[in-house]
Amino acid sequence: MRRPPGNGEAASKGPGGWGLWGVQESRRLCCAGHDRCGQALLQIGINMMALPGGRHLDSVTLPGQRLHLMQVDSVQRWMEDLKLMTECECMCVLQAKPISLEEDAQGDLILAGGPGPGDPLQLLLKRGWVISTELRRIGQKLAQDRWARVHSMSVRLTCHARSMVSEYSAVSRNSSKEMGQIEKLLMEKCSELSAVTERCLQVENEHVLKSMKACVSETLSTLGQHFGQLLELALTREVQALVRKIDASDNIYTTESTTGNLFSLTQEGAPLCRIIAKEGGVVALFKVCRQDSFRCLYPQALRTLASICCVEEGVHQLEKVDGVLCLADILTDDSHSEATRAEAAAVVAQVTSPHLPVTQHLSSFLESMEEIVTALVKLCQEASSGEVFLLASAALANITFFDTMACEMLLQLNAIRVLLEACSDKQRVDTPYTRDQIVTILANMSVLEQCASDIIQENGVQLIMGMLSEKPRSGTPAEVAACERVQQKAAVTLARLSRDPDVAREAVRLSCMSRLIELCRSPSERNSSDAVLVACLAALRRLAGVCPEGLQDSDFQQLVQPRLVDSFLLCSNMEESFV
Repeated sequence: MRRPPGNGEAASKGPGGWGLWGVQESRRLCCAGHDRCGQALLQIGINMMALPGGRHLDSVTLPGQRLHLMQVDSVQRWMEDLKLMTECECMCVLQAKPISLEEDAQGDLILAGGPGPGDPLQLLLKRGWVISTELRRIGQKLAQDRWARVHSMSVRLTCHARSMVSEYSAVSRNSSKEMGQIEKLLMEKCSELSAVTERCLQVENEHVLKSMKACVSETLSTLGQHFGQLLELALTREVQALVRKIDASDNIYTTESTTGNLFSLTQEGAPLCRIIAKEGGVVALFKVCRQDSFRCLYPQALRTLASICCVEEGVHQLEKVDGVLCLADILTDDSHSEATRAEAAAVVAQVTSPHLPVTQHLSSFLESMEEIVTALVKLCQEASSGEVFLLASAALANITFFDTMACEMLLQLNAIRVLLEACSDKQRVDTPYTRDQIVTILANMSVLEQCASDIIQENGVQLIMGMLSEKPRSGTPAEVAACERVQQKAAVTLARLSRDPDVAREAVRLSCMSRLIELCRSPSERNSSDAVLVACLAALRRLAGVCPEGLQDSDFQQLVQPRLVDSFLLCSNMEESFV
């Protein structure tokens, strides 16, 4: 099950939301080392690449194969990766530095299989990942003053860098003068790093070592910067080639293959998405989406566009080519398959994310908003699967943040009935991620006074009550976080709707106050979430203002009568230390 594109925790905790995908988690490879080294490494190609990206540190998806982190004995490592590692192993032997028996040596990274012949992209991604990881780990060992490991890893880093340069030169077209200069600088710094770390092994004076450590840190930082520049230049060349191929191709199979390669690149992190957007990837993909002869490729092209538009550069390019109008045409055209319209909804969800500030200036979206909202409500109503409903509802949820007019449009389109009816259909609404989108829409619509009557008419209060009891099934962090958002937004919705006395009385009749009290008093019921606690206290106070008889004296004195902050401190059981 895909999770919604865009960031959907907006109603709960600012940027980062929907857990896009549980996450849009940090893709950076961090360096724990000397402060200067750590800061520099965070600025260079390690981060620039995110190669392959934080979420792929354990396994990196590449076309046709995966890169794996393997822990194996030294003989098996050498035999399985002879082609790529022979030079490195020989250097270790010549330097009298056999594979270490230290406990962390078992975590050495190797490549499972070599890059395919004539495939510069795979080569860059694989070698880039290894070099990025080696840089990070050298920084860690440097911080621990483990000079033997720093030197042996520096030798290995030099081998990997030399292999990347020579192998890429062999499979790529003529490199530019700028790339040649950076390659030369990179190899010079690699040699300098190996030489200076070898000298450090022979120094025993701590004061001298301290000054040499600063030198090593500076060299490592500069090396990392050169590596990042080289990698960015090389990847930019390969992206340019892919974009030109898509733009010039009229063959469906060539376009499909090239678009697939471009999509794979978007999964390697935001830096690559920026490169793709900068080099015309958005323009080329929308050209595909405007040709009837490529209709069967629309879903793939749209999914790639959704990934690219996770960065502001992608959204800017989308607006420049009237991408919103193209998306509106696809969504409103029933001749397109459901899969195509669902992927178009995913792009809409991405470009209207409340956490991309650039989306607030999408003037072209306002012009097509009514058509898009109408089409998305229809897609929710007719969705044949949970994934389609999730993408359409995520787009609607983001649009309700994008413009207040959207809530009025949804009210006129009877969206509340469509959404609440879907809640009873397990085929469409079967995960907390989907319920998160639904309750987000309800929470934003509940600011409208006329929304309350529709909620009561569609038995919505009971469904909101059920959302207050949302529990994760798998226990994964992403699902637990989604359940917390559902509980919080359900309480927010209830508090807003309870301005209407009819809604408040219905909530009391359904024992909502008892459930809110339970969430306030029992941290385990809300997964110790402070956001859920605050929302529940606010909802409880709103209901108590309408129906105070539903509370016991102790609950009233502890949860309603004091200041909100005092009730919060009481329920959160905060243990403060004044030492």
